[in-house]
Amino acid sequence: MAEMRGAMQAAVEQGADMVELRLDTILAPFNASHDLPSLLRLSPLPAMVSFRPRWAGGLYDGDEHQRLQALWLAAELGARYVDVEFEVAPNFLANLKKRICKIMVSYHSCNKSLTAEELGDLAAKMQNMGADVIKFVSAAEKITDVAPMFRLHSLSNIPSILLATGERGQISQLLSPKYGGFLTMGSLDSCQELFPSQPTLSRLTKVFQTFHVNENTKVFGLISCPVSHSIGPIIHNAAFAEVNYNGIYVPFLVDDLSEFFKVYNGFNFSGFSIGIPYKADALKFCDEVDVSSQAIGAVNTIVRRKCDGKLIGYNTDCEAAISAIEDGLAEQQNTKTNVLQDKLFVLIGSGGAGKAIAFGAKQRGARVVVTDYFYERAEELANAVGGKALRLDMLDDFCPESGMILANACPVGMHPNVDRSPIKKKALKHYSLVFDAIYNPATTKLLREAAECGAAVVGGLEMFIRQATAQFELFTGNHAPEKQMRQLISSLHKH
Repeated sequence: MAEMRGAMQAAVEQGADMVELRLDTILAPFNASHDLPSLLRLSPLPAMVSFRPRWAGGLYDGDEHQRLQALWLAAELGARYVDVEFEVAPNFLANLKKRICKIMVSYHSCNKSLTAEELGDLAAKMQNMGADVIKFVSAAEKITDVAPMFRLHSLSNIPSILLATGERGQISQLLSPKYGGFLTMGSLDSCQELFPSQPTLSRLTKVFQTFHVNENTKVFGLISCPVSHSIGPIIHNAAFAEVNYNGIYVPFLVDDLSEFFKVYNGFNFSGFSIGIPYKADALKFCDEVDVSSQAIGAVNTIVRRKCDGKLIGYNTDCEAAISAIEDGLAEQQNTKTNVLQDKLFVLIGSGGAGKAIAFGAKQRGARVVVTDYFYERAEELANAVGGKALRLDMLDDFCPESGMILANACPVGMHPNVDRSPIKKKALKHYSLVFDAIYNPATTKLLREAAECGAAVVGGLEMFIRQATAQFELFTGNHAPEKQMRQLISSLHKH
């Protein structure tokens, strides 16, 4: 009880408008007639009371009548909302003595997603029962499972709350205000063990700033798999706020790119960053692609054009990576002209980022060598840029000359596998500069060992900030607040 009272105060401090009192989470003996009046009286915010049984995803497995008695008491004591499960709502409402609060009828599908037909049928039944608010909680097996929830928000005649669990369902919370959701729910940091799939209140308010989201908010996001490593949401949402732009940038954990674009095409999302492993595949979902992206064969940015709604593809990776490498070389060599001309440029990885770097290096006059876990892919990219392919198992002994440039564009060494490197340390002594496109961690094992061998190093954070500022300008049509974005990235790196 004391812990719950402390949590209520923490919710106030973090900016909540209302608290949900989950009575089933009180593990000590709970006496409703004695404890509930105290909880409601001491609550600093309007309270929603729920008492979730195990069969609906909660923790309570005691007497059912006692559970309902506690909820009846909460209604009589003046809780703002009482949340009762769909299966028992008719009995609960029939025996409710005083209806001085609002009744929320909820349906919990903990192990599977709900179709549009199921959602519509259940919503109609809930409304006919006399619900003041309807609530659905279901598993999100795919990110496209959330789309019917967004549609139901606009079709429902009464306030609705629709939550999809898991990382793929997180957008149901982040975009709820955009599509007319009654409220957005976030857990306290101290409650993450109980609600691991729910975004925290601090993340909702500080990173995504959902209290500013409305029907006119433009939606952007990162399409990737995985996606949780990205600092993109932190950077782009802060940049939107800095220039007072009504936009939100969210993580899209996508398993099937074709299905994602097919299902969400009608939602008119305003733009996307494209991450691993979709930069090449995303080309076919663009209506038009700029010249450099067409040559590279990969996009990392897609923007919906305002005048006709077409999706236009761009690649901001190329210039971001190459300019970062050039600046690193210029500082090392104390010169700014043609620093890559005739340099032997060894590239690890032939995916979307690798293609962008290879084409950029070729444009600057470098001699490109490509290696990859799949030699055929390396050979294809090498041929496209007039370079040579190298088998990955030969990389550690590759040394036709000294002072080479090494660029890593493969995910080896990315969080959480931070103890890995794509090349042995002894081989790094042959390179004058080593670049790693990975930015999480900021200093990879590859960069750390390269520095120990005397090479100049350039990390993925520098590439990230350069491509992010270019993306921001494509997204918004405004100048990016580069100074503030760099300061934020620097503070994240320190922590």
